[in-house]
Amino acid sequence: MDTQQGTAPRAPSAVGVAPETVRRVAMRLMPFLLLCYFISFLDRQNVAFAALQMNKDLALTASEYGFGAGLFFLTYCVFEVPSNLILFRFGATRWIARIMLTWGLCAAGMAFIVGPYSYYAMRLALGAAEAGFFPGVLFFLTLWFPSSYRGRMLGVFMAGVAISGAIGAPLSGYLLSFDGLLGLRGWQWLFLLEGAPAIVLAPICLIYLQDGPAHANWLPQAEREALAGTLAAEKRERDKLGSYSFAQAIRNPRVLFLALTYFSNVCLLNAILFFLPLILKGFGLSNTQTGLVAAIPSLVALVAVLAWGRHSDRSGERNGHAALALAVGGLALLASAVLIDPTARIVAVTISLAGTIAFTPPFWAIPASFLSGSASAGGYAAISSLGVIGGFIAPSIIGYLKDLTGDFRYGLGAFGVLAVIVAIVFYSVGRKYEGTAQAPVRAAASH
Repeated sequence: MDTQQGTAPRAPSAVGVAPETVRRVAMRLMPFLLLCYFISFLDRQNVAFAALQMNKDLALTASEYGFGAGLFFLTYCVFEVPSNLILFRFGATRWIARIMLTWGLCAAGMAFIVGPYSYYAMRLALGAAEAGFFPGVLFFLTLWFPSSYRGRMLGVFMAGVAISGAIGAPLSGYLLSFDGLLGLRGWQWLFLLEGAPAIVLAPICLIYLQDGPAHANWLPQAEREALAGTLAAEKRERDKLGSYSFAQAIRNPRVLFLALTYFSNVCLLNAILFFLPLILKGFGLSNTQTGLVAAIPSLVALVAVLAWGRHSDRSGERNGHAALALAVGGLALLASAVLIDPTARIVAVTISLAGTIAFTPPFWAIPASFLSGSASAGGYAAISSLGVIGGFIAPSIIGYLKDLTGDFRYGLGAFGVLAVIVAIVFYSVGRKYEGTAQAPVRAAASH
């Protein structure tokens, strides 16, 4: 049904929840979730550093490497919605633990690929295994945090992307130096050692996480009741805007529009992360130096994502924050394709990654403003799964253009232009939804 007609009711503020309660919940949940997302992103992106040795060992061309890197997102897309519907049915905690166990096994299994076809197969398996984790955690956060806090919590969670670059890049570069240990190549050690943590953390998930405050014995009873009451009141206000089934959610024009916008952001992110090590290596850096330099954009992005998510919460505005960050990311990536000086190109890529990652907290706070229940779980998954197709398309096209032209610039520039165009459209179209989508946020923005 159409939920955009009329004036949105004013959502309840978070005054029933003491800041100390939210702080207690955040200190309990966010470090663990951040660690899980750090490992998740590390395991899907570490192929970029493995490629420094692996491509030569397996005789992979740039096209084959890029195609295989992107295959992760193909099965990720196919299985994401079913995965999140199962999560809603059986519980977020148990399903997130299952996802972590299977992706850890697949990530470690990448150490045993022997050619392009086994490389393709393992990337497909990894994508299927990890499908549902990201939107599953987004849904999990709606079970714990009132709307006025979600931007900053999403910022903390999304910091895992930046941390995976800031820590993971030097770590991956260092692990390549294990070359020859016990007869294994450095890239094989990289996959084995970086896949293991997800396997270890999976059973801890079952003990440490709970599906909402009602199940949290570590939270005082009065605080549990206040938090649960506020979250239930916000859900009732969302339901007044209109009740969606899952099928209606994934057909809703706004969900599809958000998916298109997220697609351009995913293209930007993967254009940078899958090819940055190879670009830096082309400057004549060693593997260790490549890892250290690749950490610089991620450190800047870490500051940007935390600050931008908090600023979005304080202002109570989402659409403009997301659009501006996406436009900055696209313009800077376009600049990196035009500039010649290596230092200037690294600066441009740094700005691009900062804008690309800072986009995510305000953007992912939007779906929860008009979806709830199974529609929320399915809506998050639909936006994520349709959007991450960009993770397949961007590496494939950039790798193909690199083989065709001998330069990464053409592919990077094309996706920079796409992001700028989408950012302008997103801001223009998104403004008409502000009266409904942002009401729950603004009502509580002062807290």
